[in-house]
Amino acid sequence: QGPLVESGGGSVQSGGSLRLSCVVSDNTFRIAAMGWYRKRPGAAKQYELVARITSDGNTDYDDSVKGRFTVSRENAKNTLYLQMNNLKPEDTGVYYCNKWAAFPWAWGQGTHVDVSE
Repeated sequence: QGPLVESGGGSVQSGGSLRLSCVVSDNTFRIAAMGWYRKRPGAAKQYELVARITSDGNTDYDDSVKGRFTVSRENAKNTLYLQMNNLKPEDTGVYYCNKWAAFPWAWGQGTHVDVSE
């Protein structure tokens, strides 16, 4: 098993919220730029980057989630978070965390998010 364990997914109605967590069992987490990725049903891209955060807290978002999602990290707990508000059906998918790097860690199992109308 790799160093990434995602949790917090679930089924919500459109407009609802979820908070995803990712615990990283690798101490280089503290210096790693991290990202939240997703795989959506039928999407061409295998891992779509939705949000990223540098080691010192600078963030960036895909236009599709800007203003609705917030990425944060707690280095003391080796944990990455994704607060997702005003969820839409098109946010449905499996969400993963990993380094935002050329050589990421082994992918975790992800956490499922299902948003219904």
